[in-house]
Amino acid sequence: MKELSRSSKIVVSKDVVSCDLGGETAMLDMKEGIYYGLNEMGAIIWEYIQKPITLQEIVDKILADYEVDEETCYVDLVELVEEMLNNGLIEIS
Repeated sequence: MKELSRSSKIVVSKDVVSCDLGGETAMLDMKEGIYYGLNEMGAIIWEYIQKPITLQEIVDKILADYEVDEETCYVDLVELVEEMLNNGLIEIS
């Protein structure tokens, strides 16, 4: 797996479909046949990554809309992104 950095560009995997469930998101990995779910903040990030975007661009969007310090935001985002990568839901380009 590639090392993540603020300039890493991520996008949703082509084998994943998703739908909004009233603020939360359900995703299906069509290759593996496994469902995943995201809470409200995860769903917002999921929307951001429908098109290729860097981790720093996501951090900037979150900081513009929410009261959180940048380091906490980045650390939490990396944790979510690594989990999505490990489950094949997103790709690094």
